Amino acid sequence: MLKDILAISGYSGLFKLVSQAKNSVIVESLVDGKRLPAFGASKISALEDISMYTTDGDILLGLVFAEIFDKGMDIDPKSDPKTLKAAFKEAVANFDEDRVYASDIKKVFVWYKLLKEKGIITAETVAAYREELSKKEEEK
Repeated sequence: MLKDILAISGYSGLFKLVSQAKNSVIVESLVDGKRLPAFGASKISALEDISMYTTDGDILLGLVFAEIFDKGMDIDPKSDPKTLKAAFKEAVANFDEDRVYASDIKKVFVWYKLLKEKGIITAETVAAYREELSKKEEEK
């Protein structure tokens, strides 16, 4: 579901990895479809590697997105911080309120909305993602 989806510091939106060049990666914006190089000096984070703090460990961002999808949540990322926090608590009941900030929650809802609009988060991709995680757990 989140394979090859990147967040790059200094740029808004999300990007899809297209290819690798000698000293950069070529990415395509999910917002406007423009391609650009992202160099090593930029902080590039793969969404599949991001996790969020909970009171009993961490939860992968993909699982957060899956929970939001399963609950059919359609939250406006521009809502006030209290509303965003309440909605996030509905999706991830045990998130660590001391270490997960309102800005983090807003970013989750912005990214979720973009990924859903682009057809990256669908019932099929969520089911496949959960199946992939359960296979990885069985291999451990």
